[in-house]
Amino acid sequence: MKAVQITEYGGPEVMNYVDLPDLTPGDGQALVRMQAVGVNFTDTYSRSGVNPPPLPWIVGVEGAGVVQEVGSGAGDLREGDVVAYSSVAGSYAEQAVIPASRLVKMPEGLDAKDGAAVMLQGMTAHYLCHSTYRVQPGDKVLVHAGAGGVGLLLIQMVKRLGGYVFSTVSTEEKAELARGAGADHVILYTQQDFAEVVKEATDGAGLQVVYDAVGKTTFDGSIGCLGRRGHMVLYGQASGAPDPLDVRRLGNGSLYLTRPGLGDYTVTREELEERAGDILGWVQSGELKLRVEHVFPLSEAAEAHRQLESRATTGKLILIP
Repeated sequence: MKAVQITEYGGPEVMNYVDLPDLTPGDGQALVRMQAVGVNFTDTYSRSGVNPPPLPWIVGVEGAGVVQEVGSGAGDLREGDVVAYSSVAGSYAEQAVIPASRLVKMPEGLDAKDGAAVMLQGMTAHYLCHSTYRVQPGDKVLVHAGAGGVGLLLIQMVKRLGGYVFSTVSTEEKAELARGAGADHVILYTQQDFAEVVKEATDGAGLQVVYDAVGKTTFDGSIGCLGRRGHMVLYGQASGAPDPLDVRRLGNGSLYLTRPGLGDYTVTREELEERAGDILGWVQSGELKLRVEHVFPLSEAAEAHRQLESRATTGKLILIP
């Protein structure tokens, strides 16, 4: 099979498109013939060594395709089932062996590309606004990178819960996408100080929660946006890791700070099915809109990483084996 593998950490150039032996499922596993692969910032963190995986490593943790073979104890999975998954390494390949407990069958009317576009980012948006801080009607919320893959989905989910959404973007084109997803107040951070805009718009009261995947360049301003007992939810670091924080700063308003990850919000099969069931159901019904901006062949994974890390992209990037 063809796969994208790294044998050292570094930039996109360390990813090699190679031939590897075909795979065979073991007990409780299924062999999936990959049809679509999701590209995510977590892939770049692993590739660069920020979160170093063991080497050699097949890149990627999200994908969808058709079950080709099942091992014993694989539950109700059958050959030919269209399935999707996230949070299992090795997706940048023509085949992947996945624990059956992590596979979700695609609902009628959705295909593998839909699954690869929404599983990781959709479930991330889901846990952020339903569990890490559950948005209540009338809550004022800031979503950074509102035109990104998670950002567009998170805005839609926060609006579904009745929140008022501030969102930051870099260009007017991205602002239109964020507004299209439902953002109430879009801030061009390249032209305005987002923290000052939020303070003025809330008459100094601040926000209930900030969802921040940018990190270093937004972290201080994000904390400054929070109102009393506000929640600072740092779920990524596209601009780099924030500087160390003097935790006494959180005492100014009794603030909460958390650094959540999807794995801790899909620990059990029941929780995985609930989150995946919600997001796939909303996509199926048209309530949740997906934006797939670019589709690359698997052999061009390095270019997909370059474009993602440039932070010039919007929505989701997909690889096709």
